[in-house]
Amino acid sequence: MLALVASLQVKPGHRDGFLAAIRADAEASVADEPGCVSFDVAVDAEDDHHFILYEVYRDHAALEAHRAAPHFAAWTEAAAEHLVPDGRKVTITERLLHEH
Repeated sequence: MLALVASLQVKPGHRDGFLAAIRADAEASVADEPGCVSFDVAVDAEDDHHFILYEVYRDHAALEAHRAAPHFAAWTEAAAEHLVPDGRKVTITERLLHEH
């Protein structure tokens, strides 16, 4: 399994728009993509404009299907509007352990 971890910095005054856009992407990912195992959104306890996404996909094909989905295209457009330029770091990892 793959885990995608993204650190996102939202522009001042764009928090609500960002939350609406990421909620739509996360909900559609889990509901419409069989290869999306989970899609979590967390906010930094010390900076309410800094978010961490933790997404789990079954394999590379599932991640590519996610990136090809219509809701991801909508998210990409929203991200350009709401995120600080160069305020995004995405890491794709191999998920090794998972406790229930």
